[in-house]
Amino acid sequence: MSNTDVSADNEVIKRSAEQPAAFASLFDRHAPSIYRYAAQRLGDDRAEDIMSETFLVAFEKRADYDLEVVDARPWLLGIATRLMRKHVRLEARAWKGMVADVAAQLAPDMIERAGARLDAARTTRRLASALRALTASDRDTLLLYAWGDLDYAGVAAALDVPIGTVRSRLNRARRLLRNAVGNPEIERETGDGRVDAAAQHA
Repeated sequence: MSNTDVSADNEVIKRSAEQPAAFASLFDRHAPSIYRYAAQRLGDDRAEDIMSETFLVAFEKRADYDLEVVDARPWLLGIATRLMRKHVRLEARAWKGMVADVAAQLAPDMIERAGARLDAARTTRRLASALRALTASDRDTLLLYAWGDLDYAGVAAALDVPIGTVRSRLNRARRLLRNAVGNPEIERETGDGRVDAAAQHA
């Protein structure tokens, strides 16, 4: 199928059972976001391989896909996340330059406020140390949320865990990051789990 296919993801996957070529439209649709997510976690060198392997695994496992779920992106990001667990050392190097970005995604004003008290390099070192202290499951949850751009339900689907587990893991990550920069405030969340930055100043 061409990338002009406007069928929903679940319809494409269902059709691909009898027309395997139909699965190509899923690649056209989601490959860029899978690549970006992998590149942020592992760097550009490995992102292409992770993206390709993700779609290979997805194609092989398409019969197991829950056809009630319209959007396949959480499923694809979940596959990519599991594949990336083989590359922990590589990920640690890639993270070095991305620490502030992760923190900004979780709590938009954290770096700005910390900047008034700490120099940027020191803040980054503290955040890097805090992020390294996360368990693998907390880290996967955090990065699917921050870089996969999924809401709580999407992260839960990607990792096959309850939404309450996602909420707990992200709350732990936020608390760890805020404590690392000496800003232990709790922020309110919007309905989809995104932080309501405005509420922090109310």
